[in-house]
Amino acid sequence: MLLLAGGAALRAEGRESRESGETLQAGKALLKLDHTSHDFGEVPRKGGDIEHAFPFENDGDAPLVIVRAQTSCTCLKVSYPKRPVAPGASDTIRIVYEPHKSEPGSFNKLVQIFSNAENGREILTVQGFSIDEEAAKVKIKRDKTKIKN
Repeated sequence: MLLLAGGAALRAEGRESRESGETLQAGKALLKLDHTSHDFGEVPRKGGDIEHAFPFENDGDAPLVIVRAQTSCTCLKVSYPKRPVAPGASDTIRIVYEPHKSEPGSFNKLVQIFSNAENGREILTVQGFSIDEEAAKVKIKRDKTKIKN
């Protein structure tokens, strides 16, 4: 550790201590999510888009920068802060699921969040069951017909 005349430690990324030759590290960002998964339950396939917010905090001591987000299908849209999130500050990652772009039935979708945080990547999941209302109405009519016969 390199000491200044006043006795305070100097921490700078990439600087080496002349005495020991060790590299000193600057502060790190830490992406701390409240939760990493969400279950939408039953959703109508043609009922419009649904959204969920994933709140997070930068629990580190350096600004957090989300570099990009990658989804597992085109039925997901992701929005996240484009500016650095200061240490101790909070923000939100929003995921929009478009059920009409997927087949009816159960779904389990992933979003990878890449950032300058210490771990570099977080995975968010959304799941649920998409119901095709037209198919459900036909099935109910068939079931009622079977009961009468």
